[in-house]
Amino acid sequence: MRVLVTDGLDPAALERLRAAGHEAVERSGLQGDALVQALAGCEGLIVRGATKVTGEVLRATTTLRAVVRAGTGLDNVDLAAAKERGVAVSNTPAANAISVAELVFGLALALERHLVPAASDLRRGHWEKSKYPGRELCGRTLGLLGFGRIGREVALRARAFGMDVIACDPVLSRWPAGYEWVPPVTLDELLAQADLLSLHVPLTPETKGAIGARELALMRNDAILVNCARGGVVDEAALHTALASGALRGAALDVFEKEPPGGLPLLALANVIATPHLGASTSEAQRRAGLEAAEIMIEALASARA
Repeated sequence: MRVLVTDGLDPAALERLRAAGHEAVERSGLQGDALVQALAGCEGLIVRGATKVTGEVLRATTTLRAVVRAGTGLDNVDLAAAKERGVAVSNTPAANAISVAELVFGLALALERHLVPAASDLRRGHWEKSKYPGRELCGRTLGLLGFGRIGREVALRARAFGMDVIACDPVLSRWPAGYEWVPPVTLDELLAQADLLSLHVPLTPETKGAIGARELALMRNDAILVNCARGGVVDEAALHTALASGALRGAALDVFEKEPPGGLPLLALANVIATPHLGASTSEAQRRAGLEAAEIMIEALASARA
């Protein structure tokens, strides 16, 4: 069968698809009508985050049987339209977990130790050692909103830093075994107790704007926020107000409601560090995600053929 691959995929994943007898066609930058045209005759579609698999696209295709996102989340796929069309949809939520968890601490450390401005000053020949007093993570409380695969990887690393960890995840029906040292709390308790709040929930109608003015007001003014999940989970205007007024000490952001964010006012604040959605951008994560996506697609097409 023919599989359209957009947004780039690890070469090993393409080889796996072809070894299974499928034709893997690579195209990039496809949206709307261009994506529909490229899908003509394709039974499978593998995407990352850039390609928007809208209801219009899904309803315009006649041969598509499966969509797999090589990554976490499915907010770029119209799940209702896919179900209506009988198109199977999957993702690879475990593939990026380690890379995202490591970035959380990279951003937190960069924010707390002022690594970006200090390095910039030094490059310009300024030795500003006394200008940047930092803070340790050890002994502080990490609050996790979302305690799935990525949240648990973050918790494990926080333990190594000597942090206390609490988590809120109303979706979990049962707390995971082996994590009794992470007490479950309500959202309001999480916000009030966290020195560092890290977000790890998908973007859904229920989570959109979940961290808004009310939630930010519950946080300590000495706390920091790290978002490596989805930009839409945070009300960016409310976050700007909290950071600019001193109601929140700092924020480290890898994701934004609109990507690229353009001239977002948040990016002009000195107490914000930001990166261009790098959570899954490691060679290891890309290889895992690609290979897992290929295996899921092979299995989905085999089921469709049967």
